[in-house]
Amino acid sequence: MSHETLRLTVADHIATITIARPPVNAQNNRFREELAEVVDSLGDRPDVRVIVLTGEGKAFSAGADLSERPTQEPGHYTAHNRRVRASFDCLLECPKPIIAAVNGAAIGAGCVTALCCDIIVTSEKGFLQMTEVNVGLAGGVAHVRRHFGESDARLLIMTARRIYGPDLLRMNVASACTTPEELMPTAIGIAADIAKASPSAVRAAKRSFQVTEGMSIYDAYRFEQTQTKALSTTDDTAEAMAAFREKRPPVFKG
Repeated sequence: MSHETLRLTVADHIATITIARPPVNAQNNRFREELAEVVDSLGDRPDVRVIVLTGEGKAFSAGADLSERPTQEPGHYTAHNRRVRASFDCLLECPKPIIAAVNGAAIGAGCVTALCCDIIVTSEKGFLQMTEVNVGLAGGVAHVRRHFGESDARLLIMTARRIYGPDLLRMNVASACTTPEELMPTAIGIAADIAKASPSAVRAAKRSFQVTEGMSIYDAYRFEQTQTKALSTTDDTAEAMAAFREKRPPVFKG
């Protein structure tokens, strides 16, 4: 299926989604619909175990397309907000890990898109920025504070400063910071490591991250133990044990 705002490739159990709305990959309604459609589809595909999300050109995504800014007509803002949430929620709710490869500007909605992924890698030229206060708006706090310390979260939201890859790495927001040339090989390398693992176990791990975020440590660990118990009866676990006994790499099918 062809898309107007995205490109999709799949190889070796890794799906790569490239945001392709030149010049800066601004997010319009068509993009939001296509992203949710593609991510939901990849979540169900047995040949895909991990997803990499990046941007075409020099930007990851420079935020919302202002030409489609909602009006004050009754219901317009409500419908707009619902579409925006869906484009973020599809990343959070996807059963498979998503790696954001931040190649350049990730501003506003683009910043939140990156923050909704499971793992963030960035180039030295990549940066996160929340510019809402400069245009009379406020948003993104809930997603920003999941990744940044409290002082840094407020700095990002209240000053609209750009925070580049090296500082994102120092702040533990990004897992890696590379040269622009090494960004995609690094992201694909992480994806390949995930793709080699048991798909059932990886899905359970992401489910644990999704469910336990707001739980007490007591309830969260009890939930994880139910996941482990369920996994113990799967073919992947049997294959892992057989591979260990036979001193060979496991061949997981998920």
